[in-house]
Amino acid sequence: MKASNIRNYCIIAHIDHGKSTLADRMMEITGAIRRESNAKQLLDSMDLERERGITIKLKAIRMNYVYKDEEFQLNLIDTPGHVDFGYEVSRSLAACEGAILVVDASQGVQAQTIVNLEKAKAEGLKIIPVVNKIDLPSAQAEACALELIDLGFKESDIYYTSGKTGVGVEDLIKGVIDNVPAPVEDKSDLSIPKALVFDSFFDDYRGVIVFVRVLSGVFKSTDFVKFIAAKSESRIVDMGFLSPTEKKTDFLSFGEVGFIATGLKHIEDARVGDTATIMGENPSPISGYKVPIPVVFLSFYPDDSSEYLNLREAMQRLALNDAAFSFEPESIGSIGKGFRCGFLGLLHADIIRERVEREFGISVITTSPSVRYLVTTTLGEEMEIKSAAEFPEITTIEKTKEPWASLSIYTPIEYMSEIMNLCKERRAIYISTSQLDGKRMKVSYEIPLIELIIDFYDKLKSISSGYASIDYSLIDYRESVVSKLDILIGGDIVAPLSTLVQRQYAETEGKRIVSKLKTIIPRQQFAISIQAAVGGKILAREDVSAFRKDVTGYLYGGDVTRKMKLLEKQKRGKKRLKRFGNIDIPQDVFWKVMER
Repeated sequence: MKASNIRNYCIIAHIDHGKSTLADRMMEITGAIRRESNAKQLLDSMDLERERGITIKLKAIRMNYVYKDEEFQLNLIDTPGHVDFGYEVSRSLAACEGAILVVDASQGVQAQTIVNLEKAKAEGLKIIPVVNKIDLPSAQAEACALELIDLGFKESDIYYTSGKTGVGVEDLIKGVIDNVPAPVEDKSDLSIPKALVFDSFFDDYRGVIVFVRVLSGVFKSTDFVKFIAAKSESRIVDMGFLSPTEKKTDFLSFGEVGFIATGLKHIEDARVGDTATIMGENPSPISGYKVPIPVVFLSFYPDDSSEYLNLREAMQRLALNDAAFSFEPESIGSIGKGFRCGFLGLLHADIIRERVEREFGISVITTSPSVRYLVTTTLGEEMEIKSAAEFPEITTIEKTKEPWASLSIYTPIEYMSEIMNLCKERRAIYISTSQLDGKRMKVSYEIPLIELIIDFYDKLKSISSGYASIDYSLIDYRESVVSKLDILIGGDIVAPLSTLVQRQYAETEGKRIVSKLKTIIPRQQFAISIQAAVGGKILAREDVSAFRKDVTGYLYGGDVTRKMKLLEKQKRGKKRLKRFGNIDIPQDVFWKVMER
């Protein structure tokens, strides 16, 4: 198909504003799927995506539509919306010329809407505003349109749709054809095959499969593909596009979106953001490429130590499909062998944990999350510390540095006070404030990464009634005073609960953790002490009282010594239980204790 009849676009929106349902209606109208099909949210194929109402992995669907007696090729790229997957969003936007900005008619413009809008504008995309869910009884389409006008759109540019009923969707498709510009070929590498990799995953039979947007030239199924940043190359095994099932093709030409099966055995050989070409050619690489760097680290240990090998296989399979997920073997004496894992954020970690338990049936214990610290010892050596278990003795430390991030918060004006208080509690440094429109503000901070990753997003959503959103990026490492906080249960250190904290907040954090554990750990037949300690010094303590059976309840009258003997016997029994009994720590304790 000629490039002038190709339209590459994506749908961006706040979470649960109906972009996946809108995509379903587009596929129905263009004939990509049958109207009588009962499948919903086809682009969200994972159970986790459907349950949580989020998009985890982006998809690229090709549709054909006849308009004004001409056939057009529409390439729709569905993107994740959560901040943890921001890099995937930026790469998918770079593969498009246009974006549909969806706003829920009952909720209006929200913070994440503005975050995504700013990213789309930064890529120079043509934005088509859409008020969706106009069929709802609570819909306020006119009010939503006024909010979009405040963001700089014209009233005549706004489309009104219902992804559920299909009202207005066909007009929107025509609007995409009329307004989104056709692809423009990269003039610097004219006729040289060159493509942007915006997604990749591993297939057991065909190796790494990459989704690409061809920027110039033609890729043929008989070519040898080469990736510039990874410096890897392989013969093309397969080639095609999704519609929404796989369709094979012999070539992908300039402007088109499709997949290339490479036969490569490691996902690192073809990462998201890389530039694809063919052997013998050396075009200039596409700007903006970066290797996704894990920023949050926590360990997975099998609940049953005999499952270690199965857990290792699960880790390997998940790493094949997720270039941002990394892991390495680790061992803690009290709980055995496991893996230290790196993630883009806590949502990313939670999704991997659930996939391990659901897809592989392995119950896992997770440790407290941490970030990458830089420690300089008294001998002048610099160490990277990813967990409390690796933290050296305090007497051997010269200085410690922690990562900081640049944070932008998008919020309605009425929540500003509570949000600024939250940032102050989390050691954030205020930078600036700017007004986006009559109702919304953007606040910029610099904040320690550890304060940001642990439930900051949840707290922000809570105090803003779900209306605020964030965007962040790492900036540098800054010196701080860090201590290792150990948690003792029944006098024994529970290594998975050990965490690294700011020294001045060690006592406060210790009290918070032991108080939380007291409510989570079930009572036993004997009393349990829960303590927080730094360097052997106990900073906080709570006790979980024992179950008590009334052993004297059946006595009636008689000498008091009978009662005393029974109580003394019970006391000796509980003392013996305390020595030899096992404390049952529920598996979800290690995840729940993070919530502040």
